[in-house]
Amino acid sequence: MRFSVFSAKQALRFNVSLVFTTLLRLLQKCFSNPKSAKIRASENMQRSIQLLKRSYRAARDAELLSIVQSELKHERSSKPYQDARGSLGGFVVDWDQERFKDVVLRRECESGEEIAVSALLEEEEEEEVEGIGDEGFRCRVLMKVCVKKPGLRSLLQFDCVSSSGGDGARPDFSVCNACYLPSMSSCGDSIYKGPSFRSLDSHLQAAFKEYLRAKGIGEELIGFLLQYLHRKENDQYGQWLGKIESMLLMEGH
Repeated sequence: MRFSVFSAKQALRFNVSLVFTTLLRLLQKCFSNPKSAKIRASENMQRSIQLLKRSYRAARDAELLSIVQSELKHERSSKPYQDARGSLGGFVVDWDQERFKDVVLRRECESGEEIAVSALLEEEEEEEVEGIGDEGFRCRVLMKVCVKKPGLRSLLQFDCVSSSGGDGARPDFSVCNACYLPSMSSCGDSIYKGPSFRSLDSHLQAAFKEYLRAKGIGEELIGFLLQYLHRKENDQYGQWLGKIESMLLMEGH
């Protein structure tokens, strides 16, 4: 990386030197034959200035391209988050598109009950270090868990967040909200979905959490989601770098 940046700076200095040499020759011609060279020297000076600007931009583009390619090479050679942890425990990955941050898992029980989990990594705060594990990556997953009984339009929706699981602790989760929805389409803000979860009796809060554990929301699933979502984010980063590289290469033609 350092060699590439140094080469770009050397190229910039060479182009600057070339332009100023051209300007010096033009000035010498003006002094030797001022009447005939005045207009031509002015036009040539403008072209030289434009050349200098283009050379500066080209050097900056080359420097950025070099750094992007170095980072892309590193990402392609390293394969973080490949060690499988946790398990799906009866869930399947129902929806995962590379343009989006979240994934949807689904599980159908023998009774016909359906459980869906929408999950994504919590956004990283610049000044926040809590939730960063020993391996240097975010360890909190945001989840929406929906439980639907067979033959009913209504469903229960729970907003959950996983705990970090850092320092050797097992990953766990907390319930932040519990909602009753008359149907999938009744998600408007004006519809009463239930009280604030914190206002509920502590025994009721604990009962909701155990209810979700029985549905398969627990340590194994959270461990799987942590690895899966970090690997997904890493792949998206590599694709983003590749697109920038392609754009910079096209600008050079």
